[in-house]
Amino acid sequence: MKTSPRPDTLITHAGRHPETQHGIVNPAVYHASTVLFPNLGALDEASHNPDIVRYGRVGTPTSRAFEDAVAALEGGFRAVTMPSGLAAIATTLMALVRAGDHILVSDSVYGPTRTLCEQVLKKFGVVAEYYDPRIGDAIARLFRPETRLVFLESPGSYTFEIQDVPAIAAVAKARGALVVMDNTWATPLFFRPFDHGVDVSVHAATKYLVGHSDAMMGIAVANEASYPRLRQYALMTGTCAGPDDLYLAQRGLRTLGVRLRQHQATGIALAQWLRARPEIVRVLHPALPDDPGHALWQRDFRGASGLFGAILAPCTDRQLAAFFADLALFGIGYSWGGYESLMLPAHLSGMRTVTTLPQDGILIRLHAGLEDPQDLIEDLERAFARLAAAR
Repeated sequence: MKTSPRPDTLITHAGRHPETQHGIVNPAVYHASTVLFPNLGALDEASHNPDIVRYGRVGTPTSRAFEDAVAALEGGFRAVTMPSGLAAIATTLMALVRAGDHILVSDSVYGPTRTLCEQVLKKFGVVAEYYDPRIGDAIARLFRPETRLVFLESPGSYTFEIQDVPAIAAVAKARGALVVMDNTWATPLFFRPFDHGVDVSVHAATKYLVGHSDAMMGIAVANEASYPRLRQYALMTGTCAGPDDLYLAQRGLRTLGVRLRQHQATGIALAQWLRARPEIVRVLHPALPDDPGHALWQRDFRGASGLFGAILAPCTDRQLAAFFADLALFGIGYSWGGYESLMLPAHLSGMRTVTTLPQDGILIRLHAGLEDPQDLIEDLERAFARLAAAR
């Protein structure tokens, strides 16, 4: 009996068809707008068959190769690529809701997602209500007759709460609502949303799927019931990804497994080291046994990526500036998921309405790159020494 390929095998082979392109290993990069047809019959057939390439914006073999690979890896039906992660979120939400709908959104959600809900969806008559990410099946009390969608992110941005996705999805399904999940942190390798009741999974592929900090990319993977609405909305709004970024995303995807295992190992090593530092009040990392979400993470996830948080004890602005000054290896910058380590203070003002920080202090977000963990620890040791000297 033929068995399904395991994740590392899928990463290597999904979306590739060398036999269709002269034996060349990697999918070709098509720079295309116009597609020519030999006659009107062929033109008409293409207009009725979404699998036939008919115009660059509608999709090319380059975009479909990446979409097919990610959909196969995540266990979804099909996928749609976008020019950024936020574009994937916006396109998905706009495709699945309409005026008068009520949606439930995790209070720990990515900041721009909240902005989209408050400044775009609200303008079109969609009401977003935020919920505690630890709510589980108690989310049932927040449902209204007009609730049509739950948007979750697990773990949450900056504070890394793990949600009980199966419990939330079960409640939503019982009430006829869709479930959309931002799965950027775990990637398809460490969490399989469709196994837990999710209808659409979105990714800022800019992060781990691309993996090299050199391309903007988003992707939404849908189940069979939700895909037509998602695809149609993307077509109507002209949302598409560029061929060169798609090429970089395909190339990055092939090493996702080996990269994530290193990100995970280094991230856990840094988290454990930081937990013992007197300057750190608390480390926010679901793979740590004392994390409040650890049991759910252990039950539902296959691993942890390299992004986590730490709460620095209250200090002066001068001390914080000293901590971040002259970092040798940690970059100070937005995004994450690349091969380089990053660190920055997080400001949650205005980003939460239901929950607050787990403890008082300054929230630091860290991304563990592919450097040697001991070198990163030494960089942090020097940063703490600078902080102490700035008293």
